[in-house]
Amino acid sequence: MADPVKLTIDGRQIEAAPGTLLINAARDAGIEIPAFCYYDGYSLQAACRMCLVEVEKAPKMPTACTTPVAEGMVVRTDTEPVRRARKMTLEFLLTNHPLDCPVCDKGGECELQDMVFRYGAGESRFVENKYHVDEKQWSPVVFYDGPRCILCFRCVRVCNEGMGVGALGVVNRGSVSEIAPNEGDHLNCDECGMCIDICPVGALTSGIYRYQTRPWEMEHVGTICTHCSNGCKTTLGVRNDQILRGNNRDRSGINGEFLCIKGRYGFDFYNHPERLQAPLLRVGGKLEPVSWSTALETVAREFSTVKAKSGKFGVIGSTRTTNEENFYLQKFAREALGTGNIDHHRSGDVVTLLDSLSGRANASLAGTSDLYTAKAVLVIGTDLSLEHPFLAFQVRANLRHHSAHVYVITPQPVREDHGAVKSTRAAGDGLWSALEEMRTALAAEADLVILFDDSIKGEAVRKLVDFGESLAKPVKYVALVDYSNSRGASDMGLLPHLLPGYHAAEQTGMSLDEMLDATDMDALWIVGANPLSRGNLNSTKAFVVVQDLFLTESAQRADVVFPAASAYEKNGTVTNVCGEVQRLKKGIDTMGAKPDLEIIGLIAKEMGLAALMGPWLSDRIFEQIRRTVRGYDVPLPVIGTGGAAQTTPVNGRITVEAQTELIRSAHNNLFASGTLGRYSKILNSVSEKTASHSVHP
Repeated sequence: MADPVKLTIDGRQIEAAPGTLLINAARDAGIEIPAFCYYDGYSLQAACRMCLVEVEKAPKMPTACTTPVAEGMVVRTDTEPVRRARKMTLEFLLTNHPLDCPVCDKGGECELQDMVFRYGAGESRFVENKYHVDEKQWSPVVFYDGPRCILCFRCVRVCNEGMGVGALGVVNRGSVSEIAPNEGDHLNCDECGMCIDICPVGALTSGIYRYQTRPWEMEHVGTICTHCSNGCKTTLGVRNDQILRGNNRDRSGINGEFLCIKGRYGFDFYNHPERLQAPLLRVGGKLEPVSWSTALETVAREFSTVKAKSGKFGVIGSTRTTNEENFYLQKFAREALGTGNIDHHRSGDVVTLLDSLSGRANASLAGTSDLYTAKAVLVIGTDLSLEHPFLAFQVRANLRHHSAHVYVITPQPVREDHGAVKSTRAAGDGLWSALEEMRTALAAEADLVILFDDSIKGEAVRKLVDFGESLAKPVKYVALVDYSNSRGASDMGLLPHLLPGYHAAEQTGMSLDEMLDATDMDALWIVGANPLSRGNLNSTKAFVVVQDLFLTESAQRADVVFPAASAYEKNGTVTNVCGEVQRLKKGIDTMGAKPDLEIIGLIAKEMGLAALMGPWLSDRIFEQIRRTVRGYDVPLPVIGTGGAAQTTPVNGRITVEAQTELIRSAHNNLFASGTLGRYSKILNSVSEKTASHSVHP
């Protein structure tokens, strides 16, 4: 590593790595240099001229965002000439900028507003009429107010470089220049809203947040997105038990400030008009609202009757409920009901991967950070940008910042083709010949991360791990799964043949498909899932209990329906696709709904099983998980303060083979999220939802 560069900033002796930009060297030393166009991680623009500084012996003031440090450099960031230059820059930026701060959505969070208060003039020397164009709506999500724009080009860069979409550009010249979308008058993009959050002013505003409130009127609750399995942190802006916006501007999660459309806007299902707010009981063939006590008493009585006659129970769990709820549910099924018939919708072969990695010296599971630091990344099967947007964002950032080598083997063109050193169309058995063609190139890499979807399962997973080991280098793997806690559902034992931590179950049971196919099922308990959206229940006599947010296909077949709380309405933990545990934090209360954990606990209490099951408190159950589930003895301060803790479940063989025929990914894109996605107005309103192509120009 090269010796650090020594320089002086505002009289302070500091050191910085060679090539460090002045703006970053100053920031690391606690010295602020203001800038509008500069944004860490993206290409340099030097458009706003706000970061001008004095450098001793330099003929004029350079921009700190493009000037690298040099040995012996003497820099002054707060002299009178510097302050005067910044004041003049602000005066120029305000030439056409409307003075509508009282109604602008950026009020209280506007970087221009802050700098004008600090450096700006009390009056302007410009007397000409301001140039004005009407506000434009580019999509249901994005509005653009041209006169507010200061042409910092942050939005253009984040869309092109960060998202790989290139949906925004600049039209016209000089004072009439404008940001413009790629389709003339509308966007054709991921509708992620990154351009809105990165905008330093109120030029780009959110279609769902605009004119709703001010940032200081909201409570900001950091929790985990309930949609895909990437585990992005989303900070919910809450006022009066209403979620008004989502973002992660403090970069406090594994995702930094990245969010896709689902994480930023897909929370609106919580107040959908069809949201259940009271238990339902089938009376005379029709579901009728009843009290909680009546519904709980009915379920407890029926479950006790089935148990007393040694009837057949089936329990289907969810990939969106918390680790605590999943652990408690499988304990209830096995210990209280005495059944091994417990399963969930499986979307990736995590079980075989964990077993295949056991005892391998150069093979391990990858974390999300590995996708940013790995020298090479191999993507197999999945359309990563549409199905796992944050993982794709990490790969693009790695390519941009570290010149990572990306390899792609997919059935169709994908966004990862752009910038890939080798991209091949292959599927099925053709995958292996494509891998062999890449062997020499992959063997030359220093290390490698391999991501694969449900097209690789069972023996194919073992074959893939053998291939990785034959490269004689460190290789890390990610078995891609669908939803927010798909990985946690497996880890917590929602499987008929495996207990929490992947220990073999002494009492095995039926799989999800077998439960639906059975004609002699006496009771079926569905918690947070909707299996009847893709299959039928063959048992006409089964007493069906469903816990869900909506009257789904499964709920319509139920005898009792409990209104459940969403992930944004409860506490607990979830585990993302890479095995990183993060904490959910309750943001709001929704009238009539209860967390699944509480519902399960109340059923246990009504059945007289409270002593067996123990308290239904998420913190107490997570302590039990840490003690008993392999790999989950994670440091509490890490997740308690909003961080992510990597689980380490690979410490022994898994003696039970995965039921690979049951592994089926939904391959949801950015605008779909299983059953839950139906109830998001935003996800269903964007034109891209029905687009047939996945790679934007």
